[in-house]
Amino acid sequence: MRILVVGKGGREHALLRALAESPGHPELFCFPGSDAIFEIAQPIVADGLESLVAWMKANAIDLCVAGEESYLVTGEGLANLCQQNAIPCWGPPKESAQLEASKEFAKEFLLRNAIPTARATAVDTLNEAVAAIAGEYPTVLKFDGLAAGKGVAVCPDDASAMAFLDEVFTRRRFGPGRVLVEQCLTGPEVSVFAAIVDDQYLVFTPARDYKRALDGDLGPNTGGMGAVASRRLVSEELMAQIEQEIIRPTVAGLCQEGLPYRGFLYFGLMLTPNGPQVIEYNCRFGDPECQAVMPLVHGDLAAFCLAGAQGELRKDLLTFDDGWSVCVILASAGYPESSRNGDRITGLGNPGEFRVYHAGTRKNTGGDWETHGGRVLAVVAGAATRQEAAAKAHAAADGIHFAGLQHRRDIGILNFD
Repeated sequence: MRILVVGKGGREHALLRALAESPGHPELFCFPGSDAIFEIAQPIVADGLESLVAWMKANAIDLCVAGEESYLVTGEGLANLCQQNAIPCWGPPKESAQLEASKEFAKEFLLRNAIPTARATAVDTLNEAVAAIAGEYPTVLKFDGLAAGKGVAVCPDDASAMAFLDEVFTRRRFGPGRVLVEQCLTGPEVSVFAAIVDDQYLVFTPARDYKRALDGDLGPNTGGMGAVASRRLVSEELMAQIEQEIIRPTVAGLCQEGLPYRGFLYFGLMLTPNGPQVIEYNCRFGDPECQAVMPLVHGDLAAFCLAGAQGELRKDLLTFDDGWSVCVILASAGYPESSRNGDRITGLGNPGEFRVYHAGTRKNTGGDWETHGGRVLAVVAGAATRQEAAAKAHAAADGIHFAGLQHRRDIGILNFD
């Protein structure tokens, strides 16, 4: 089997590692990829989606796997172009990917299908946003479009809200777009992932990520400083409620509204005192949750994704480890406001009982690894208990060094102990 994965970060590195471990040993390709990814997948040259799909067709690619969300909604859409060229794609078409690309689209979908979610108001200007907030804090502000995980702000007061609104409406940090002023929900968060094939689904191992930069959930928001994953993260009773009230209505709503879906769907949930509610959808695996979840998935992921892209949900091809997995992110100097590149990384060696996924690295002219992005590496360890997995992951992270390294020391510990 010949598989092309689209993306370049730690999530795609984790997906490619899992695909490479499939029994059929598929031949792997990646675009745009990275130096680390190209140690397990072959690079290709393309200058856009049309060029990429033409290359896939010319080189008899059996399956395209969408990693990064932006390709699903760019131009005609990755999955749409694949369909036009009879290439199976594990990832939804552009019209369905609006669940992630537009917060307003997702909110309206949730309300139409009576799926629990926070109330919200869409606004076009800073003044409209101030009026919608009406002095009620805390409030949640969401930029309507894609913003690489940086387009949501939980604002405890007027100063923080005005700072975010200034970024959106005055400085246009994310480009043109509306903002959702949303009710602030309270409770622990959980990320639930489902593989969806038309009207069927399979729930993967749930996870919980850590967004704030500093220990104790302090500091600025980031794309994610770590994650913990386990089938035991959510009780059987709560998972049954999530399926009944959120996952099944979502799948049914997609079918009823003519929104085709074959791929991973991420449910970002808040476990409120009134029950689980949807914070957001992502039309792909989360990052860094993917890095925590993938080591717990066993079986033939390559065959599973191909069958799914062709319209068959093969639950028999996968099993899930009952243990725990903890992912610790090592970030570069300056992150999340900026990132410093070119710092030499040492201590990678042979991972042994843990895994290292590369997110923002490159090889220098001397063949050494160096930093090349904000989130540099994901260090992942698993064990039968959460405490043991966390201890192993942090010990492994402590063995890796580069100038300016940042990492939280409470990943897998905070919100549990």
